[in-house]
Amino acid sequence: MVVTHGSLPGAPAPAGGWAVTIGNFDGVHRGHRALLDRVRAKARELDIGSCVLTFEPHPREFFSPESAPPRLSRLRDKLELMASAGVGRVHVARFDRRFAALSAARFVDDVLVRGLRTRWLTVGRDFRFGQGRGGDFAMLEAASERHRFRLESMADVLQDGERVSSSAVRRALAAGDLRRAERLLGHTYTISGRVAHGAKLGRNLGFPTANIPLRRSPPLSGIYVVEVEVDGEKLGPAVASVGKRPTVNPVARPLLEVHLLDFHQDLYGRHLRVCFLEKLRDEEKYADLIQLKEAIARDVHRAREYFARHG
Repeated sequence: MVVTHGSLPGAPAPAGGWAVTIGNFDGVHRGHRALLDRVRAKARELDIGSCVLTFEPHPREFFSPESAPPRLSRLRDKLELMASAGVGRVHVARFDRRFAALSAARFVDDVLVRGLRTRWLTVGRDFRFGQGRGGDFAMLEAASERHRFRLESMADVLQDGERVSSSAVRRALAAGDLRRAERLLGHTYTISGRVAHGAKLGRNLGFPTANIPLRRSPPLSGIYVVEVEVDGEKLGPAVASVGKRPTVNPVARPLLEVHLLDFHQDLYGRHLRVCFLEKLRDEEKYADLIQLKEAIARDVHRAREYFARHG
């Protein structure tokens, strides 16, 4: 998969143009996968390239960073999920002041027509675009006739009678319902990041942790049973804490701390993928380190029971 970046898509297009879909694709859930599968199938049918147009940062983060929803996936993880879906190209548009000021008409002309040489486009019926979200599906219909690209709307994807959306996944994660989140996503929820040096509190308590600072607040918090991977290799079962460490050495921004049950090698600087399997409890503030250590020991015991049950 080819990845390009910039305010406007300027990379060369195949001779026949691109089959395109557009969106934030946060989490790359089942609804997103349906879009990706459709654009890939149409590209094969028309013998052209398949392309996704996405944005960084998320437009809501640009306009109101304090109230933007938690991200389900970092850009790196989103691109990996798109690559696994077989997309030929992803253009990551830099969502800045200039891009946000594009009128809907200029978005069509500069981005879709000249930038991407769009031959076929699919989006949801509720797709909005351009300055002030001034463009809608009806405008795309008119533009498709004028510029001679084909347009198709994508129906909602339902899972257990619920519309699949990034918001629905966030609600499931916030409620600690990892199984519902996994059904909506179509894959286990993960957080990835690079291991940094910490205060060594876990090691002093007898439960050393790999600490992963999080740039943005995650959509979940608490203590979890997890599995850990590094460079595609499974490191085995673990317990993870996502939160601000209220008992001792509290942090202003949430931190992901992972205690691997049967792995004891140095992981500093490595990029870990943490797969969330079951929530054990909410984060708590304890009266002293003795109570904290006892709670962690119970978490480890319950995690071992979980893996014994699930083999």
